[in-house]
Formats: sequence, C-alpha cells, structure tokens
Amino acid sequence: MSSHDERAQPTVPAQGEDLPYAVRIAAAWAWRIGVILLISAVLIWLLSRISLLIIPIMVAALLAGLLSPIVHWLMRRGVPKGLSVAITELGMIVVVAGALTLVGRQLVVGFASLKDQALSGVKQVQGWLAQGPLQLTDAQMDKYIDDGLRALQNNSDTIVSGALTFGSTAGHFLTGMILALFILIFFLLEGPRIWSFLVRLMPRRARPGVDGAGRAGWHSMVNYVRVQLLVACVDAIGIGGGAAIIGVPLALPLAVLVLLGSFIPVVGATVTGAVAVLIALVANGWVNALIMLGIVLLVQVIESHVLQPLVMGKAVSLHPVAVILSVAAGSFLAGIPGALFSVPLLAVLNSAIRYIAARRWDVDSEVRAAHGLPVLPGATVPGVEVLGNDMSGLEHPHETGREH
Repeated sequence: MSSHDERAQPTVPAQGEDLPYAVRIAAAWAWRIGVILLISAVLIWLLSRISLLIIPIMVAALLAGLLSPIVHWLMRRGVPKGLSVAITELGMIVVVAGALTLVGRQLVVGFASLKDQALSGVKQVQGWLAQGPLQLTDAQMDKYIDDGLRALQNNSDTIVSGALTFGSTAGHFLTGMILALFILIFFLLEGPRIWSFLVRLMPRRARPGVDGAGRAGWHSMVNYVRVQLLVACVDAIGIGGGAAIIGVPLALPLAVLVLLGSFIPVVGATVTGAVAVLIALVANGWVNALIMLGIVLLVQVIESHVLQPLVMGKAVSLHPVAVILSVAAGSFLAGIPGALFSVPLLAVLNSAIRYIAARRWDVDSEVRAAHGLPVLPGATVPGVEVLGNDMSGLEHPHETGREH
C-alpha cells in the first residue's frame, strides 16, 4: 500500500524546469551581461576621475610603440640604450616643434593675406542677403548685429567662465604632455622590466597566459600605430597636395592639420578636410571649393575602401564597422581622448582575449621558454616574434621552483 502511494505521488520538478528552455538561457545570459556592463561602467567612472594620469600613460604607450623600432635600430649599431632613448625622444620633440613652428609662421602669413579676401566674402554675403530671396535691408541687418552684441553682453559671465575653463584645460594639456614625455622615457628604457614586474603580480599558474596575452595585445597596438601613421600620411599628402595643386592658400598648414587629425580614425580627416573646403571657399570661390570637396571625398574613399579594410583590418584584425562603432562610442563616452584611444584599446583587447580563449601559451615557444616551461618542438605563435623584437630584453624569472 505504501509503495503504491509513493508511486502515486506527483514528481516535483526541479527549480527552473517549469520555465521554457529559451527563457532560462536568456536569463542566464542577461544577469551575466548585466554584471559585465555594471563593472565596466564603474571602471569607466573610476578611470574618468584620474584621466589626468591615465591619458598621459596611454599617449606614452602609443608613442613607445611608434618609436621603439628607432631605439632598437640605434642599439643594433652600437649606441648605448640610454643614449638611444635620449636621441629618439629629443629627435621626436625637435621634429614636432619644428613642424608646429613652420605651420605657425605659415598661418600668420596666410591669414594676413586672407584678411582682404575674407572681408570681400563678407560683403558678398551681405549683398546676397540684401538682394537674394531674404531681401534684408541694412536697417534689419544692423538690428540683428545689435541683438547679437547684446546677447554677448548679457552672457558675459558664461563667456568668462568658458575662457577660464579653456585656460584650465590648456594647463591640464601642458601638464599631461610633460608627464607623457617623462613616462615615455621609462617605457622605452625599461619597458620590459615594467611588464615583467606586472606579470609577477599575477598568480603563478596565470603568468604564462597573462604574459602571452600582453605580448599579443602589444603587437596589435604597435601595428595599429604604424598603420595609422601610414594612413595619416596618405591623407595629408592627398588633401594637402590637392590643395596646393588647385591653388588653395595655406596648403602646408592644412597638410599638417590633416596629419594630426587623421590619428582619430574616420572622423579626424573628415573634419580637417572640411576646414580645407572652407578656406578654399573664402579664398577662391565656390568653384574652387567644390573641387577641393571632390579631392577630400576622393581621399576619404581611398582611406575607407582601401587603407582601412585592407591595411588596418589586417594589421589589427578589426572589421571597419567595429572601427567606426568604437570611435563613435569612445567619443560619446570620453570625447576626443575616447575617439583617439578607442581603436587601439579595442585592438589590444581583441588580441588578448583571442589569445587567452585559444590557450595559445600552450604552444607559444617564447612565452614557455621565458617562464621555464618545456618548449614543444616547432611550437610558436605567428606574429609574436615581431613583438619580441619590440620588447627585446624582456626579463622574466624562470619560475621553476623559486618565487621572485
């Protein structure tokens, strides 16, 4: 009787089994993604509080990836490492300062010659407003100008506050630039030792994976910086050379402006190209401006359809859509610094995550040898050898039984 009662009792389903399978899977994904987004938001907020320190470190890392081949080239020719670093960094400062000085002089001379053309353009606009579809009289235009001046006077406090904010921002920029140059010295001089110290902070079993992922991420960042320099040079030569050919003033300063702006992918060259079109419109009229616009669009097409997908995509293993979305998200979250660093950060994370997901340190001969692990015959990771050249002299403890 008791056995019959036991068989008659309904089976109680386990917790969650009465929910559809799709709902259980969606819930499992939802809370995990929610935790990731929450932690990411907290990290972004914390980093934003110390941006004056984080941004110089990231700038120094990008410059180290760009300048490290020069340091190694000098060292291979017998120059001591410290002297190689000093020559490289001082040379970079001299080149940048010389270029900015040349551009400044060109701008002063160019804007002085453009003053009369700008005044003529303003008169043309006034004539169009008076004789065009709007039919504005001189009295009406004077009234609008007076209203604008009155609005400026009423918002003088806001203007002064903005000027003070700009001054503070300029001071922060100068401080960050000096800090970045100081950090760059140690990245070029003792970068391997710094990375070795960070790796030793990890648990022993995690060190090979962290080391290999960091090397792969560094390799992607170095490739990004070099390819972005190539893209910036192509943009600068295309837009600046085109401006010089069709007779647009300030062609050399425009080329330098495009070169600097192109380090912000997709957005930078477009904005600086718009400046070139505006100068062509003021100086030479709308026909010349349309030709300049065509040159800018042609350069953008070459960058978007040739350089970005074929060169940049292969260098950092990122799809052009990922590049555009990362720039948009970075600019939304952190403004210009976010747009500048979003793509290299995404490239580093992409390479590091793929390295860890594939457990490549098991077949990475360089990492295994650095950590005293047996090296498998023929084991290697494509691309890490190039990174090894950039981080030559990396000193890792051979972790076979002793802790450092």
